[in-house]
Amino acid sequence: MRVGILGGGQLGQMLALAGRPLGLTFRFLEPAANPPAAELGEIVQAPYDDPAALERFADGLSVVTYEFENVPAASTHFLAERLPVRPGPAALAVGQDRLTERRGLAAVGIPVSEYRAVDSTADLRAALDALGLPLVLKTRTLGYDGKGQFVLRSADDAGPAWEAVQGRSCIAERFVPFDRELSIVAVRGLDGEFAHYPLVQNRHEQGILHETVAPAPDLTPSLEQRARSYALDLMERLDYVGVIAIELFQIGDTLLANEVAPRVHNSGHWTQDGSVTSQFENHLRAITGMPLGSTAPTGRTVMTNLIGAVGDVRGMLAEAGAHVHLYGKAPRPGRKLGHVNRVEPGA
Repeated sequence: MRVGILGGGQLGQMLALAGRPLGLTFRFLEPAANPPAAELGEIVQAPYDDPAALERFADGLSVVTYEFENVPAASTHFLAERLPVRPGPAALAVGQDRLTERRGLAAVGIPVSEYRAVDSTADLRAALDALGLPLVLKTRTLGYDGKGQFVLRSADDAGPAWEAVQGRSCIAERFVPFDRELSIVAVRGLDGEFAHYPLVQNRHEQGILHETVAPAPDLTPSLEQRARSYALDLMERLDYVGVIAIELFQIGDTLLANEVAPRVHNSGHWTQDGSVTSQFENHLRAITGMPLGSTAPTGRTVMTNLIGAVGDVRGMLAEAGAHVHLYGKAPRPGRKLGHVNRVEPGA
């Protein structure tokens, strides 16, 4: 079976690495030359919205998925007329646009911080009046790893923030004084089978995920159950097939959803070495109609991103229980170059 992946970055690379033992082969649609996935399948190098390239990409594939949510929605609709796209275009729409995301979460009763749509300076002033300070201004699209996000701590910050977004449509959110950041990664199969990994605790630096601890310490059963129900309700509403991640803020006994990623997710990278079945394998099992694998952890895992520079690989490999995953990307500030999973079995 040949799987098509929109995007040939590190997530596409790790999907292909997980899929090869299952007998799957891969084709990637990727605009850039020499992406991380280049050695793991056929590359159609072209823009995501090139109709001729989309036709070449689709020819002979069994199913299409995507490694990130910023592919053009029109391209997924184009492909969905020719073969299965999983997760479907409706799920992609929720992950692409923060306003659509907030409305989709509200539709299934998942709480989010109070927000307002912002399309003008007048809207931003109204949001300041309604929500108060501090306020978080986020572009509705093309925001990840802290990009397109601005914290307004005084009314004087409004002008520079609006200038920085260059008039793009945004949402303004009430600032959440959270206790910690969590996320849940879950998977739903073609037949509706559902499984989820344990809640994990995340720590970000400058808007980029730095560390994930799995399972999250000091979890109560009610908190875990609430996160599970959020994921299940959202996936069932979207008729979702594949892996999804929901980033959450914990405030006491309350969970607020922050972002939805309709794909395999950085906070699930620990599953490569710390779970019975990785998020990458389970995503492929789901979209190809295979039974899902166990999501049980095999111990306690700390995943650390390698950002900007790889560091001392030999030193990391010398650590007991350490597993290094490098993406083959050129170093530059703020760029994810790999990660290391440190597993303490049976913890």
